[in-house]
Amino acid sequence: MRKYSYYIFLGGLWLLLIGVLELRPVRWDLTDDKHYSLSESSKKMLSILDHRAEVTLLLGGDLNAGFRRLKKATEETLEELAVYADIRVKDGWSAAQENGLIDSLGLRPIVIHEREQNGKTAQTTVYPYAIIEYNGKRAVVTLLKNTRGLSGEENLNASIEQLEFAFMEALHLLQQTETPRVAILEGHGEPDEAHTYDLMSALSKYFQVDRGSITMNDLTNERVNVHILDGYKAVIIVNPQTAFSEAERFVIDQYIMRGGAVLWSLNGVRLSEEVLQREGFTPILPLDLGLTDMLFRYGVRVNPALVQDIQCLPIPVNVSSDPQQPNLQPMPWTYAPLLLTSQGSPITKDLGQVMSTFVSPIDAVGGEDGIEKRVLLATSTASRVTATPGEVDLNDLNPDMNTFAYQYVPVAVSMEGSFPSAFAHRMAPEGIETDEPIRKSSAKTRQVVIGSGSVLINETMKNQALPMGYDRYSGMQFSNRDFATNAVLWLTDGDGLIALREKSVALRLLNDKRAHEQRAGIQALSTILPVAILALIGGIVFVIRKRKYERKAL
Repeated sequence: MRKYSYYIFLGGLWLLLIGVLELRPVRWDLTDDKHYSLSESSKKMLSILDHRAEVTLLLGGDLNAGFRRLKKATEETLEELAVYADIRVKDGWSAAQENGLIDSLGLRPIVIHEREQNGKTAQTTVYPYAIIEYNGKRAVVTLLKNTRGLSGEENLNASIEQLEFAFMEALHLLQQTETPRVAILEGHGEPDEAHTYDLMSALSKYFQVDRGSITMNDLTNERVNVHILDGYKAVIIVNPQTAFSEAERFVIDQYIMRGGAVLWSLNGVRLSEEVLQREGFTPILPLDLGLTDMLFRYGVRVNPALVQDIQCLPIPVNVSSDPQQPNLQPMPWTYAPLLLTSQGSPITKDLGQVMSTFVSPIDAVGGEDGIEKRVLLATSTASRVTATPGEVDLNDLNPDMNTFAYQYVPVAVSMEGSFPSAFAHRMAPEGIETDEPIRKSSAKTRQVVIGSGSVLINETMKNQALPMGYDRYSGMQFSNRDFATNAVLWLTDGDGLIALREKSVALRLLNDKRAHEQRAGIQALSTILPVAILALIGGIVFVIRKRKYERKAL
């Protein structure tokens, strides 16, 4: 009886375990890249969602194998999100076509051209979108990242890597009850609204963007409140041309000391593009903005020099000897480098090249200050540095390639940590309104420094703003807009969402050429080998059984 009681106890324990697992399933991610695991920041955000989120997946059309893989990965990501929140997923491709939802949202298909094995080109039309509805609000998630310079397989892999970030970003915006603010500073010859329109447009999806000066008109003789920037999640300084006053530097410094974040987009040299276009050359001189000591204390130095790069944009040059019949031909302009992006930062991961003109190199200083510094943008493997004083000459279109001996010159850096104050051992400047003692070190915060003002500026054509990173001469679009947006999101990221962009999925590509050349052998091997193995095992079993029963017969 005791023996049966033991088995009954084990059976009951097993049934209890099954019941517990049914109520709360246990999940193990056995992949080496943790492909099916959510980050802790995602789990935390999902746990505070107090309404149901409905996701309509529109990934439809003539899907090839690659896009079927993207769809499967999207469904798996949504399934994982649904474990931690009330999320309902439906495939709305057919319904969206019937009720005109695609047209009403202005969703445009992506046309993919593929080369088949017979050499013909096939055209695939895909709608890579998902629609999220939460608490009466709606957001569209673009599932496919199309980065210039990456192959189709690499773009698909990058898209799969960014799925968690894309959905969590949309949910974050939908559940957000108050729009955070960022400020673009004015008053030092910065570009006007027309030339920063695309920057403000890109950031307006996430923030309320304000523009203004720290100080009032000097004629009013008013004192400056040191807390004037406290309501802003980040401050953006784009291509100033005149020096900052002592009071302005103090306000920015103490803003950082209280945990504020700053995006600096600065030139290290002064030059005149108008003179360059009119005369064909212009002198370059150091640009003193009064910020060198501050930035040095924080951990970087924007050098008074210009980088040149063989990997650069073309400019139209008149090669005709007849002034009455100009012949404009594109020629490489080494002062407009196409900057490489780092894969080691969530700001620049999976981004293409960033367009720029007249860029200054950046040095990281104070290596033992406890501040984490990462290079975001750099030149290519063939660069050189032009020191000041010097000149830029339009006739310098065929430079000596042997002089381009520098590699990966840093031109943009991110910094994270506790920064020392530039006013730690100084008095508050005259005109500052404050009763507080000077803060000598900051709370943990972040800064981004770019050695060019051009990266965040858009051009205009016929009074219309062009996108950041759009080159009107070549018609190519670069990644400036995404870089600027990611940089500000990283600066203001209190929830750890931007870190999701660092997620990596191992890219295991099939060698199409080898598979096509060895197709017959692979097909024969995969067909014959299993049958041969089964036949061999059956033969061995038959021989063993035959000998066994022959011995018994004897």
